[in-house]
Amino acid sequence: MWDAPTVQRLDGDRLHLQHGPIDVVLRAWGAASAVREAYEAVVTRFGAILPELAAELTELRKPMAERPDVDSPVARRMVAACRPHAGLFVTPMAAVAGAVADELMETLVTAAPLDRAFVNDGGDIAIHLTEGETMDVAVAADFSRGAVPALNGRITLSERDGIGGIATSGAQGRSFSLGIADSVTVLARDAASADVAATLIANAVDVDDPAVSRSPACALDPDSDLGTLLVTTAVRPLARPKILAALEAGHARADQFRRRGLIFDAALMLQGEARILGPTRSLRELKP
Repeated sequence: MWDAPTVQRLDGDRLHLQHGPIDVVLRAWGAASAVREAYEAVVTRFGAILPELAAELTELRKPMAERPDVDSPVARRMVAACRPHAGLFVTPMAAVAGAVADELMETLVTAAPLDRAFVNDGGDIAIHLTEGETMDVAVAADFSRGAVPALNGRITLSERDGIGGIATSGAQGRSFSLGIADSVTVLARDAASADVAATLIANAVDVDDPAVSRSPACALDPDSDLGTLLVTTAVRPLARPKILAALEAGHARADQFRRRGLIFDAALMLQGEARILGPTRSLRELKP
C-alpha cells in the first residue's frame, strides 16, 4: 500500500504532486485567483487517481485485442488513446503517464480560466495554451554520451499548433521497451496519445544484432503487462548501417501514425544518429 499523496510548492510557482509511482510537476499562468483555484482543484483530484487505477489494474494490463473494460476517467483516457493502435500489441498501460497528465490538465483548466499551463508526469507532458500564448519545452533525449540524457534543444509551441501533449519513450527510459531507441519524442493532440505513440514507435526502432540483449519482461518484473515478450536490457555499440536500419523502421511507423492523424511529429534517436519526421520546424532543429 502507498503512503498518502504529497503536495509541495516549488520555486517558480510550480506544484509537485507525488503518490506511489505518480510523480508530477505542474505550473499554471493567469490571474492569481485563477491559479489558486486551479491548484486547489488539482490537489483534490490528484489524491483519487492512483486508487482508481489500482482498482482497474487487471483490465488495464490486458492487450487491447482483449477489449479492456474500464470505468474511471484516467483509465478511459488510456483505453481511448490505445484504441487506434489495437492492431499492434499494446495495453492501456502504454498511455498511463500521459493520461494522468491529461486528467490533471483538464482539472486545472475546468476549475479556472488560465492563460497557459503544463503538467509534466515523468516526462510525459500535457500543454494548455490560449490564443497568443507560447511555451518553450526543453528536450533532453540524447543518450549517446552517457546514461544521463543531454539537452538536444527546445521546442517552441503556440496555440495555433494544436499540440497538447509531448511524450518520450525508449530503451533507456523508465519503462520496458521492445525496441532499441535511445529515445523517441512525439508531439500529439494530447499527452495520452503522445505517450502510446512514443512507446510504439520506440518499439519499432529495432534490429537483430548480437549487441542487443533481451529478457522476458516477466523475468524482470512478474507484474509486467508485457508478459513473456522480450524487452531490451542492453544495447552495445552498433555498426552505423544497423543504427540507420533501426531508425528507418521506427521512422516508417511514425510516418504511418502521422498520416493517420494520430501524431503531429516525432524525433527518433539512437547512438548519435537521429531521424526527424519533419513537419514541426523547432523539432527539426533538434540534434543528437
